[in-house]
Order: sequence, then structure tokens, then C-alpha cells
Amino acid sequence: MNQNPHPGQALLTLEGITKRFGGVMALDDVSFGLHSGEIHALLGENGAGKSTLIKILAGVYFPDAGTIRIDGREARITCVSDADALGIRVIHQELSLAPNLSIAENIYLGREPVHMGFLNRGRIYREAEMLVEQLGLEEISDVGLLVSELSVAHRQLVEIARALSCRARILILDEPTSSLSEMETEALFATLNRLRSQGVGIIYISHRLEEVIRIADRITVLRDGCSIGTQDTSAVNQKELVKWIVGRDIVDYFHRPPHNPGDIALELRNLRSKDIHDVSLSIRYGEVLGLAGLVGAGRSELARAIFGVDRFDSGEILVEGNPVSITCPRDALDAGIVLIPEDRRKEGLVMMESVAFNLTLPWTKEWNPSFIPNSQKRNEMAARAVENFSIKASDVWQSVEGLSGGNQQKVLVGRWMEHPPKVLILDEPTRGVDVGAREEMFIIISRLVEAGMAVLLISSDLPEVINMSHRVAIYSDGRIIDAADADMLTPEYVMEKLTGASVHEET
Repeated sequence: MNQNPHPGQALLTLEGITKRFGGVMALDDVSFGLHSGEIHALLGENGAGKSTLIKILAGVYFPDAGTIRIDGREARITCVSDADALGIRVIHQELSLAPNLSIAENIYLGREPVHMGFLNRGRIYREAEMLVEQLGLEEISDVGLLVSELSVAHRQLVEIARALSCRARILILDEPTSSLSEMETEALFATLNRLRSQGVGIIYISHRLEEVIRIADRITVLRDGCSIGTQDTSAVNQKELVKWIVGRDIVDYFHRPPHNPGDIALELRNLRSKDIHDVSLSIRYGEVLGLAGLVGAGRSELARAIFGVDRFDSGEILVEGNPVSITCPRDALDAGIVLIPEDRRKEGLVMMESVAFNLTLPWTKEWNPSFIPNSQKRNEMAARAVENFSIKASDVWQSVEGLSGGNQQKVLVGRWMEHPPKVLILDEPTRGVDVGAREEMFIIISRLVEAGMAVLLISSDLPEVINMSHRVAIYSDGRIIDAADADMLTPEYVMEKLTGASVHEET
């Protein structure tokens, strides 16, 4: 709900911002406002214009038309240093810290105080301690710790401290909770609320509508480069936001397939490693087994062990009732198991290569059997996947880097369907994709399961894992602590199991 119905004075005003790239209109007469002491959410599907607008504020792009005002005075932002001087700082989804340096050194990186030509390390640490204390960031109070020793959530707090050490008045957070657990998200929200009370203006970008409704004071939606409108958060609900963002009603947001289970496709028996503690489970053909857990619970480690990326110490993996030896991904693929990893950019796709390259990579021996490429066969494979999975690209030779997050995810899934696997493991399949692309991904999962595939769905989004699965295993600290039919579960019950505390308790 609206946390701050009476924000301060106008801090940032954008009027008529327009930006073209060649013949493409990225922003068309967009207006936006931010008050001091306000959290203003900026929403829209991938490609709606959010990134272009933020890059204009950050000094990366210059608008073709429009006016930017700070404190009511017109401001000209032509480069990043202009944005810094005006107190505008962007905290990107991919954090830009130096892991081999301490918290204090990262906060003042590039602005280190010197004395008689020498680095004044003592002053760096003293000023960092004072800053962290003033901001109430107790979680990073030990400023001598190396950033490499911190969790993602605490690294994010270092980024915030670094921005505010430069007297930033406008913070822009891009998907700040995409890699955070529920508890880490709560801690971040507490920090944002403190900053809001101190008069900082915050632009909050996220695809997670439920958290936007919780934290934001106002919401502005962009669609196809145009501003659809701005509304107080207290005046909208999640269903209305979805329609606002995609321009249509999504009647059945989730698409759980009918439950027609066949024989057991995959079975784990007492799997153990340093991260996995005696895990047993089974998945049938035509079934979705959800694995629900918090970030850091070890779910990805289990997926990596099944797929042969990580070794396990003991236990058995069976496919169709037969034990299989999986010591590397090639063994898993030969057994009919495919993993769609959590981080598609680092572990799944070759980002600088084309859509065609990425779609046909697993089947190189088929279109290039004797070092003489059969370009026609390769093109047919790529075109088939583009059509079957509705991948939106200018052509199959477009770099996959230029696709939206949802289309990148469809490339990652579609590449394996030239010869469909028996078991598909999906690790956070909708992370970082917009609401329309999420629905498309749910439809794809449903279609594959209806065709008989067995799916292990790993997600920290509890409504997603409950509503898309037939059965759910609740996973914590490398163990299955409970399991039930999905229809018997609620997000509240799962969260109570994962945290050990009732979500209905009064604090």
C-alpha cells in the first residue's frame, strides 16, 4: 500500500521526453515526476522504454526532445558526470563493485582521500563507518570486510552507501530484488523506507508487482515508448496493473496443465553432497513437480547435481526406473535430462552470438557432421524454433544480446526442443522477465507437460511455483522438509515452513 501519501516537493520532473534510434521510436513524449521522500515505481514490459528513460537520466543517452528539471530548474544531462553532479545515481541489477576491495574502499572508490600524495586509508575507513552509521546500515557496519565475503543483499547496500556518499538525492534501482531472498528483500525495504524518510527520491523498477504495491507511493507505466499514466499505489491492484502494463486482460495468468501423470520419468534416491542432504524425489511424465524455497536454500545446487555440473557423493539417479551414471552434463543429456539454468546470460546463452547460433548449438553434429556446414538444415532448425516458441527477433541472425529477457528465455528453452528431452529442469524460468513474457513462459511449460514431458520447476516466487505445479516439495538448507499436492498449499503455509515463523504473527 501507499507508504507516504504526503511526499515532499517536486525533485525531478521530465516533460515530453522523446528519443529515437534510427527509425525506431524508443520514447514518445514521456512525462514523469519524482518528489523528495517518495518511492515512485516505473513499470512496463521489456522494450517499453524504461531502460532508455533511465539511461537519459544517467547521462548515457541524450533526448531528442523534452525537458528535465531538478528542483524546478531546467537541467542539461549530457554525460554521466552531469548526472553525478545533480545527485542522480543508478544501481543496476548487475552490481559494479570490486570484490577484492573492502566495503570502505568500494564506497570511496575513485574518490579516495589523500594526504601529502599518499592514500589516507585511515580516513577512508573512518568516513565509511560514519556514513554507514548515519544511514542506519548496520548490516555492513564492519567496513573492513571484503565485498567478496558479502551476500548479494549486502553488496546492494554497499552500492546504496556509495551512491549516498556522493550526496545522491535521486536513487534509481533496477530490479533490486531479483537475486534476494524474502528476508533480504524485507531488509532492503527497511533501508528504502529509511532513505525515503530522509528525503531521498527513489525510482523503483521491478517486474514483481506484489512488491511494487507494497513499497511504492506512486506508479507510472510505460508501454511501447509511451507513458500510459501515473497513479497512486493505493488506487490500483495487481490485476489492474497487469492490464495497464500489457494493454489487455490476462484472465488466466497461470497455465497449470491438466494432471495426467504417466510412469516415473526421474527418481532421486538419497542424493548427498556438501550442499545436498539425503534428497529423494520422483517426477512422472506429464507432471510438474515444484521445488519451493528461498534464495540460498540449495535448490540450484540440486539441479546442477542432477545435470552433472556438480558432483554428488552418494545416492542414485534413475531415469525410467534405470540407474544412470551422471558425471557431466553430456551424461545427463544422453539420459534425456536438460537444465535451463538460473542465470541465462552467464550459464545458458552465448550473448554475442546470433539467435540461430544459440538455437542450433546443441545439434551441431546434425548440421555440421563433417566440418562442412549444412546451412540450409541449420536455418530450418532455427526457423522452426522461432515459429514454435514465438521468439520475437528481427531475424535469426540478430544477436541474442538484443532480445528482451523473455525472448532470451524462449531461445534457451526452444533450443532443446528439436529433440525434446524426457525431463526438463527449469531454474527460476521467469526471473527478470516482464508480466506478458511470464504468461508466455507459463503457456510453453503447460504445452510441454501436456505433450508428456516431466518438469522440475524451481522458483522462489511462491504463487508461481504453487499455481504452475501439480505437486510441490518444500526445500530448505539442502533438504526436502515437506511435500504435498499443490492444491493443498498456500504461499503463507510454505513461507511458514521455510522460515519457521508464522506469517500471521503480530510484530
